[in-house]
Amino acid sequence: MRLRVLARLLRIQRALVRHGLADFVRATHLYRPFRFLAYLSPWTWFQRSMGVTRGERLRLALEELGPIFVKFGQAVSTRRDLLPADIADELAKLQDRVPPFDGALAIVAIEQAFGRPVGDIFGSFDRVPLAAASIAQVHVAALKDGREVIVKILRPGMREIIDLDLEVLQSLGRLADEYWADARRLRPVDLVREYRKIILDELDLLREAGNAAQLKRNFAGSPLLYVPEVYWDYCRVNVMVMERIHGVVISDLEELRARGTDIPKLAANGVEIFFTQVFRDNFFHADMHPGNIFVQIDDPRNPRYAAVDFGIVGTLQARDQHYLAENFLAFFDRDYARVAALHVESGWVPRGTRTDELESAVRTVCEPIFNKPLKEISFAQVLLRLFETARRFDMQVQPQLILLQKTLFNIEGLGRQLYPELDLWQTAQPYLRRWMRERMGPRGVLRRIRRQLPDTLLALQQLPQIFQTAVREAGEGRSRQAEDSSAAALRDAMRRSDARRDATTAAAVLWLSGLAWLALATQAPSLGWLLMAAAIGVFVWSRSSGLRGE
Repeated sequence: MRLRVLARLLRIQRALVRHGLADFVRATHLYRPFRFLAYLSPWTWFQRSMGVTRGERLRLALEELGPIFVKFGQAVSTRRDLLPADIADELAKLQDRVPPFDGALAIVAIEQAFGRPVGDIFGSFDRVPLAAASIAQVHVAALKDGREVIVKILRPGMREIIDLDLEVLQSLGRLADEYWADARRLRPVDLVREYRKIILDELDLLREAGNAAQLKRNFAGSPLLYVPEVYWDYCRVNVMVMERIHGVVISDLEELRARGTDIPKLAANGVEIFFTQVFRDNFFHADMHPGNIFVQIDDPRNPRYAAVDFGIVGTLQARDQHYLAENFLAFFDRDYARVAALHVESGWVPRGTRTDELESAVRTVCEPIFNKPLKEISFAQVLLRLFETARRFDMQVQPQLILLQKTLFNIEGLGRQLYPELDLWQTAQPYLRRWMRERMGPRGVLRRIRRQLPDTLLALQQLPQIFQTAVREAGEGRSRQAEDSSAAALRDAMRRSDARRDATTAAAVLWLSGLAWLALATQAPSLGWLLMAAAIGVFVWSRSSGLRGE
């Protein structure tokens, strides 16, 4: 382990102890190699109770440790199979908002990115940030033509801080693999690797701009979701400029109701937006907490969502997308046998799992919540029971689905807050059935064939070249060893084939001669029968002797 990683681990230990979490240091398997240091720490000797729950103390410690730990806490808070419920509930309260950095530093970053004064770039620029998050903050500005925009700027030194903390997480993941009994099933190293990709993507604002542009194309002309326009001429790796949108924060229910917003329709539209992103587009906004979602209510009877912050988006492999859709539909049909079979087919549970036992376990969890509105369902508890079932059946964590699971939790929280009467099943079921019909119907099949046709034709065009290469390599002696080992067998097979052909020809001649003799001869018909018997003998001998070629 590198020295700087060890130093960072010790600082983490100190923060945990300072927040009254020495029991984590002493007990957790992740810190087993270092827990003896807790006993030598003055913070341990003079520790006093903080007067709050362990979950709250852990949340405060993560906030002190910095942005990557805040975000990691948010991510793992969705993994209730990894955490006790009280800790997961407290970590879910973590917010992206942190104290802003100085506006003067923001101006320096902009001028370095563009190579000219900020006054030459914008008509106006507000030094006071509109909002601040763990990785970046945003300022209001106006372009030279008067268009109002939002300027997002990365915090200075973020890459160095995050690189160090990623090293720490990787080290912790390796320690978990070594000391944690559930590591094989929960795959901490893979989870950290997946998280690394997510967090590093957030540091590239050009990538975020591309995400926003893609989502805007996906919902072009849609009455459901508005995505602000990206101004590409003003975007750099650490600076992004996009249209400023106005609306009501989705968590401000009082304002929404005061303006006469159709709340049930807004909630139903949110479900449709989610399933459209995941299944139709396979490109979904994966950071849908209330601070990133606004509602435009120019027409209160037809409210429209507006999204911001596109640093985290998710996609699914076609295989996972298919299995998820099939699982949803099987659940809607209460076909728990199909749910169990799909989990085995997808590899999410081991091949040897008894589907009848898994079916019974899934039915026990899901049947009590079927057709109930959100207000009567605790998804956290349902998923906790599902994860306990998964542990029983040795179901492995799927790192590629962690963003989707995080988004599902965000959607559930928004839906519960916005319209608790929402029947998620009845709202989602028609959309999924329509998507499956389109996907599996003739038009969907033809679309996939048309999409794959260029690759197929390209592969066919390459076949002659591949064949020529193989022939050339054989001619150059690269296949000589294989040729030497098979040449004798080939020559022997050819000899037997020739002999078998000659014997078959002789048998045919004898058979025809015998038939001709019997047909034409008036005396000694026995000769004809003798010739035919000889033909049978020759034929049988050729098939039963070494001429068979076996």
